[in-house]
Amino acid sequence: MKNSDLALFWRKSAAADLKTARNLLRSRDYVWCMFMMHLVIEKSLKASWILDNNKAFPPKTHNLLRLAAEIKTNLKEEQKLLLFDMNDFNLEARYPDFKLTFKKRCNRAFAQGYFAQAEELYRWLSTQK
Repeated sequence: MKNSDLALFWRKSAAADLKTARNLLRSRDYVWCMFMMHLVIEKSLKASWILDNNKAFPPKTHNLLRLAAEIKTNLKEEQKLLLFDMNDFNLEARYPDFKLTFKKRCNRAFAQGYFAQAEELYRWLSTQK
């Protein structure tokens, strides 16, 4: 399989996860919506990583900032700050001790705000290659 095909696989998977995240937002399952948006961005970055590094397998990491540092696309400072914030969504949605604290601050306004920012970043990343 060519790297371009592998990158397309990651991008299609990100698009499917975006639909899931949108449904979770509508159903008010904000914690899992944020987790899914982390996956959307992670998969988008991994698609870019494959193309930029000409390798089939991106690093096995969930760290969005690390992935972003290893692609050629220059992210703006506010995009990096978004990635910094979103890194926590991976842990806070998964583990019970973090999840309870996260659920308290992950209300509708919080989720809608991060969803909109992450969706914008996803769309921008999708146009970079």
